Amino acid sequence: MVAPTQFPSWQALAAHQQTLVDQHMRSLFQQDPARSDRFTLSAAGITLDYSRNRLTDDTVTLLLQLAQESGLAEGIAAMFAGDTINNTEHRAVLHTALRNRSARPVPVDGEDVMPTIRATLQKMRDFVTAVDEGSFVGYTGKPLRTIINIGIGGSFLGPKVVSDALKPYWKPGFDLRYVANVDGTDFSEACKGLDPETTLFVICSKTFTTLETLKNAEAARAWFLATGATQADVQHHFVAVSTNTQAATQFGIDANNMFDMWDWVGGRYSLWSAIGLPQALVFGMDVFEHLLAGAHAMDEHFRTAPLGENMPVILGLLGIWYQNFWGAESQAVLVYDEYLKDFPAHLQQMDMESNGKRVTKDGTAVTWQTGAVVWGGTGTNGQHAYHQLIHQGTRLIPADFIMPLRSHNPITDHHAWLFANFLGQQQALLEGKTAAEVTAELLAKGMSEADAKALAPHKVIPGNQPHNAMTFTLGTPEVIGALIALYEQKVFVQGHIWGINSFDQWGVELGKVLGNAVYKALQSGDTVGYDSSSAALIERFRAAQD
Repeated sequence: MVAPTQFPSWQALAAHQQTLVDQHMRSLFQQDPARSDRFTLSAAGITLDYSRNRLTDDTVTLLLQLAQESGLAEGIAAMFAGDTINNTEHRAVLHTALRNRSARPVPVDGEDVMPTIRATLQKMRDFVTAVDEGSFVGYTGKPLRTIINIGIGGSFLGPKVVSDALKPYWKPGFDLRYVANVDGTDFSEACKGLDPETTLFVICSKTFTTLETLKNAEAARAWFLATGATQADVQHHFVAVSTNTQAATQFGIDANNMFDMWDWVGGRYSLWSAIGLPQALVFGMDVFEHLLAGAHAMDEHFRTAPLGENMPVILGLLGIWYQNFWGAESQAVLVYDEYLKDFPAHLQQMDMESNGKRVTKDGTAVTWQTGAVVWGGTGTNGQHAYHQLIHQGTRLIPADFIMPLRSHNPITDHHAWLFANFLGQQQALLEGKTAAEVTAELLAKGMSEADAKALAPHKVIPGNQPHNAMTFTLGTPEVIGALIALYEQKVFVQGHIWGINSFDQWGVELGKVLGNAVYKALQSGDTVGYDSSSAALIERFRAAQD
């Protein structure tokens, strides 16, 4: 493959960046009062204003040229066509098929997968109805109203974002809890105070062998049986989303209560599949399908919009602009919506597991930066913490600000104050405050010239910090679906241009393998072959168990 650094546009962008080093975004807005009109896009209920970035029309032209030279349009078409773009695992990448609401067939190895997907959605709907209406109940005949999602990674982070974001749509009387960590505290706290007769466990594991999920499933079964239930009763309180029917049935799950997954759906993209069953149980299948419809709307925009008017493409290109040409290493995601508080955590997995790669698709070592350290949290909480680093620190940290314009929970003027902070922080990042402005303010307050001169450097805020503003009217199921899909496709855009495989995760596997060996050493005490630090830690752990 051709390295992206060899594209003419890459070389031109490197030269162009130098012309903007001393250009402040303040002056860009002064020179072009209508700048925001030109650098604003809307799609699937979301509006993106990217005018507060260190860019000009020439920048956008060159970034789009980079996208064209990389064959991005062809790459998008290949993904939607079901081509084997996950080359190391020889798989198609078709999480988009899970939310395909059109009549368009989606082929994998020459066979349309849509009938199977629709059948699984119908099976989910039938099960949700059975739990709602009481034809599927606990072993004592009580309705099941507490759902425990047992899964980790893509079977936890994305689904939890969805259930939290759509909490206003939960059905009365239902509760949903999560167990992911193999730390026993996670399971103990999740099950504290629960009635086993009204609790349903959904085990989410494609292989039914993931260590954390399997250990927590075993703990759940032991907890259930310890309350007086029998092994025969397990089938009334445990269902599974998995491809491993044999392991699930041996565990005690009725094969009729298993829901399909497919190898062309990566874990971090699986919330759209039957992995979403626990969420559908608490807010209903209609809401779940509205979520799918919102994601499909963003997919259709991504698939059909010209590159220059394509929201995921623009977001992806902006990330490349800062990571590869400005030396930024991280990306902040700042959500002004309490229901989206875990969205940055989901993006951490989606982005960093996807694009944290050091070789290209053909195995050649990269010589350009790939991936960003994704982090963030909720506003206004972050304003009293890490926003300080963005405003006055030494790092360049591009940021995405995300906010609904209306609240599900309007309380007096709270939402207006939330929006005031949302925009105020962006204005501060854009404009900053110069030494002259700070000094003038201090003198106007009666401070002596000497004291003002001494204090001014501490109060100077450079501004010129790039950021995007994403807004939507209300966090509906459709909008939440579109928002998550937007970032999924952004990740694809960046991985494609960098020439890496965004859909494998071999780095995750090594630690798991070595962890299995460590577990054996913890049981036997045999530390032969371990470095001195590892051996000492193993001995320290063993000693603490006595």
